[in-house]
Amino acid sequence: MMLSRSRRVSRTLLVAGLAATVALLAASCAASEEEASSSSSATSEASDTATETVVAPTGIDLTLFADDAIVGEPELVDCTLSEGTETTCYEFTISGYPSTYETGPFCPDTITTSADDAGIWFDGEDVYDLDGEFIAGLADLYGSGWQMYDEDGNVYVTETIEAFEAAARPDVDPEYQNYCIEGSIDFLDNSEPIETTVTIPAEPVAASAASSTQGNLGVTLDGVVIALSAPVDAILGAYTIAAFDDCGGHYNPFEGYHLHGAAGCSEVESTSEDETGQFGYAMDGYPVFSPYTEEQLESVELDECNGHTTEAEGYHYHANAIEENLVIECFVGQVVASEEGAGGPPAGGPNG
Repeated sequence: MMLSRSRRVSRTLLVAGLAATVALLAASCAASEEEASSSSSATSEASDTATETVVAPTGIDLTLFADDAIVGEPELVDCTLSEGTETTCYEFTISGYPSTYETGPFCPDTITTSADDAGIWFDGEDVYDLDGEFIAGLADLYGSGWQMYDEDGNVYVTETIEAFEAAARPDVDPEYQNYCIEGSIDFLDNSEPIETTVTIPAEPVAASAASSTQGNLGVTLDGVVIALSAPVDAILGAYTIAAFDDCGGHYNPFEGYHLHGAAGCSEVESTSEDETGQFGYAMDGYPVFSPYTEEQLESVELDECNGHTTEAEGYHYHANAIEENLVIECFVGQVVASEEGAGGPPAGGPNG
């Protein structure tokens, strides 16, 4: 189900608006040589704090975002970053629903349902097709106490708003233990996606040291939040499975659809032969590319935050393999001060 929204912004108007904004900024900078010199000095000081491997790319390219991924027109605003750097940021609202694919499927209907008709599950160690065979073998995988289907082989699935909300809360209603949890856009208020407004540095500014991820990790190029790890221990502890679709996303009653893993969805084609495709931006403004294969990882070296620098792309992150349940490890850049530590994983309980 693709969404039609009255507030969709056209790519042409978006780019034109941004061009006008950039022109005004350029005129302002040219007004005073002294200010330009001061700006150059400040940039040099910021560069001195960067780790050796970090080279800033050209900044966020809003034209990479898919049509309908951004609601309204992005704005350039003054912002203060986590180490006190004063700079400019893009503030924009993402749609909360992927504009390049339909969400789902998630849970299997029966213990004979094939992988083609169900989503996936990952637990930090492995990724599984969430087919009927997987549901039937839960006790073998995770121990006793699992029985997620009836005597006829029908899987217990949250098929109503009430069931979804009861199973997704922190203290799962005992009635919904041994349920496969799936949501849909129809379960959200007015059957509308949940929009999220983000503020991200227009050009990344390297931090003096890598910082742990505290809030949402970033946004995809098709309008979806990249969230922290799903709370797998809580999910399994309640004898539930919070199903993901094949793109690594699922629904939460409070945050809507969001990603916990990168599966190659919404990416743009790479200009480099040995690179994967970019699919998003981290909250510090650096691009996020799809995971490398195991074979590719043998010939590249990534830093502690899963990033590296290439001549064509500058510094960028690579997502972890989807089974790791964490897209990137940490931030090498400064994030907006007011957003550091904000958000956290999507609220609402075990299904994260």
